[in-house]
Amino acid sequence: MESFLEKILIYGAVSIFLVGVIYIYIRKLRRESRIVGEKIRIAKEEGLHEPVSLHPVVDVNSCIQSGACIRACPEHDILGIQNGKATVINASRCVGHGACFHACPTQAISLFIGTEKRGVDLPHVNQFFESNVRGIFIAGEMGGMGLIKNAVEQGRQAVNNLARGIERNSEMEYDLIVVGAGPAGIGSTLEARRLKLKTITLEQDTLGGTVFTFPRAKIVMTSPMDLPLYGKVKLYETGKTELLELWNEVLSKNDIQIAEKKKVSKIEQQDGGFEIHCNDGSSYTTQRVLLAIGRRGTPRKLNVPGEDLPKVFYRLLEPELITGKNVLVVGGGDSAIESALLLAPQNKVTLSYRKDTFSRLKPRNKKSLDEAVKAKKLDLVLNSNVASIEETEVQLQVNDIDELTLANDLVYIFAGGELPTEFLKNAGIVITRKFGEAILKHEKR
Repeated sequence: MESFLEKILIYGAVSIFLVGVIYIYIRKLRRESRIVGEKIRIAKEEGLHEPVSLHPVVDVNSCIQSGACIRACPEHDILGIQNGKATVINASRCVGHGACFHACPTQAISLFIGTEKRGVDLPHVNQFFESNVRGIFIAGEMGGMGLIKNAVEQGRQAVNNLARGIERNSEMEYDLIVVGAGPAGIGSTLEARRLKLKTITLEQDTLGGTVFTFPRAKIVMTSPMDLPLYGKVKLYETGKTELLELWNEVLSKNDIQIAEKKKVSKIEQQDGGFEIHCNDGSSYTTQRVLLAIGRRGTPRKLNVPGEDLPKVFYRLLEPELITGKNVLVVGGGDSAIESALLLAPQNKVTLSYRKDTFSRLKPRNKKSLDEAVKAKKLDLVLNSNVASIEETEVQLQVNDIDELTLANDLVYIFAGGELPTEFLKNAGIVITRKFGEAILKHEKR
């Protein structure tokens, strides 16, 4: 009888202990869910919850709450755990690292472009990075993957795919022409050299593409990447100058020259390949084409009077050389905020944004901007649009009714870039609007 009572007491104690553990665990989950719920509420208020480009989508039926996706993400508060499942908090801050996609042990995460309400125009590309025009491949930002690490990897994979169809004894001048020398173009060019393909890379500006146009102090890469003919690039918080120096080093060691100031104007199909025409009158023939031109090659203009004045720019290269000026920066993205902050210490800077809140800023930039505005280091004018630009001043329309006149020496416009639609259509490439479509997902077995 005593033995029986002892067992009851032991089992009871164990049961009470387990119930206590479960109770504490459930309370912890509920507390974490409330915290994540509050973050989502704030994100919605600040316009950060809705995605603007590439973003993760969680299959709640496959999620097991491992938290691997959250730990892997180099950004902050993109994902969180709510009610036992991973959920998106600040979708608009996602820059497409893909770390969550690779980290999830149950393959519950896919990367989507667009939403049911917000479409994104993208050229048609299959799983091999080939467009609907056989022989023309697309990698990088124009295909929806803008992050440097992922763009380089896409370029490498695309070249591996297109190399399988190359005829080594073709009469064409080149096996491959890469259009664009940004991250995807660099990755493609290096992989083509590794595979011993006869290749030329054409760049409308200079090495680096869009990366070259970033301010010198801008952080352009936050995670390591694999670079063909070099290996693992173990750099964190990498600046533009450091990254360009690395690319120049790798290209130089492998005796690769980039044909700069070569803007491709037309791609014509020929038997067995293509003829590439440039604005300077030159032309080349090739078996395959890889487009790595990005979405921002053509800056989006405001189309307002005075925008053609020489004091108007669409990129900021050396902010430290600009001093004592009245500067207007236009835009609500990270490039606009970073440029305004770089110019503010030595100039009178006004930041104009057409909406009443910022919707896609990195947390660091949002915090720095708030601090600068509070300290009156720069002026912020929300709900404003540029009405006209004149020699010594600019006119802003505020709240659609009021007009604001500012003394002005320089204008920097960061309104994004336009997809080169006509160029692509003339090449025969189909462009479709993606409304919430997975461009990176695990194959279900």
